[in-house]
Amino acid sequence: MVTDNNYEMYIPTRVMFGAGMLNRLNEQPMPGRKALIVISNGKSTRANGYLARTEEQLHKAGVATCLFDGVSPNPTVGNVEAGAKAAREGGCDFLVALGGGSVMDCAKAIAVMATNSGGLWDYVTVGSGKGQPIAVKPLPIVAITTTAGTGSETDNSGVITKEDTFEKAFVGDASLFPVLSIVDAELMKSVPAAFTAYQGFDALFHSTEGYIARGANLMSDMYALEAIRNIAEYLPRAVRDGSDIEARTRVAFGNTLSGGVMCLTLITSEHALEHALSAYHPALPHGAGLIMVSRAYYRYFIGRHACDDRFIRMAQAMGMPEASKPEDFLTALTRLQEACGVAGLKMSDYGITPDEFTTLMRNSREVMGVMFTSDRVQMSDEDIVRIYEESYR
Repeated sequence: MVTDNNYEMYIPTRVMFGAGMLNRLNEQPMPGRKALIVISNGKSTRANGYLARTEEQLHKAGVATCLFDGVSPNPTVGNVEAGAKAAREGGCDFLVALGGGSVMDCAKAIAVMATNSGGLWDYVTVGSGKGQPIAVKPLPIVAITTTAGTGSETDNSGVITKEDTFEKAFVGDASLFPVLSIVDAELMKSVPAAFTAYQGFDALFHSTEGYIARGANLMSDMYALEAIRNIAEYLPRAVRDGSDIEARTRVAFGNTLSGGVMCLTLITSEHALEHALSAYHPALPHGAGLIMVSRAYYRYFIGRHACDDRFIRMAQAMGMPEASKPEDFLTALTRLQEACGVAGLKMSDYGITPDEFTTLMRNSREVMGVMFTSDRVQMSDEDIVRIYEESYR
């Protein structure tokens, strides 16, 4: 399959990567004088000391802070509105997103709505969004990621759920790249094994999708293959031993590269299929949903010889140097899922039922239909339903 020799690259975020980098936050130039620190509505950020450490670093830098702790695992429009109100009432001139992908995604939407009028869906370009341009520059963002999954620390969009319409869609703009990102594996040691796996596979699929996408190019290929290699080699170690800093660092590296992949090419419809699942079932972790549909999803493209050579190269990058046919990718993927203890995930455990599949198919088309344009082979509605059916347990 011919690789596109042309590409456009714009990733303006300054990334400080490596264990211990949070300790250097106070030395960096800050984009404002008062920060709204955005965290999840869970306990881990406080319990593990990450919030206190971040506050200390910001105060050392002469930055005043206030806190918004209202981000849910699948962030909603309501979360965004509450965060934007907190930023305005607190007189904050920048945001610090401290957490995983949900926090960073929500912070991007908060940054928009803290400075712009109307509702968030006015600025969403997919689904029922009105697609209006962002008139006023959003608040600057400093991202401090505590997980390795979404790549949101290096890209310019965030995924938000509109609960009344079951739309899980993205808001994106060049102004939403974080100005500074800290990727410190020491902050990831406390992530439980199951969520380490879910997040790692989310990062992996950003690159596998980007590698088989119609718009794959010289730069996205380089990023994607290196991300796939690092995640496949080190994710099982990180799952087995969360304190393994080398493994955590390498998975984080793969995740950060995968964020770059999403800036270089549009990922494919695997994410559209999962967004529909977790839009209707918000208790389903995004990465778990991706794992559930992944084998049937990639089997579809392999069976239609969408890009045989690319599947072979991905299998080789995943630790099968002897790979010689596209089906070897499915073998490598299954082995990795087994090594991480996630090969047996069941949709039924999250309340998903087969009678929903047509609704989910329509949602994936209507909300995230743009992702299907990146597929090398176009799925029919029946194909999408069949992938859900083959994935169901």
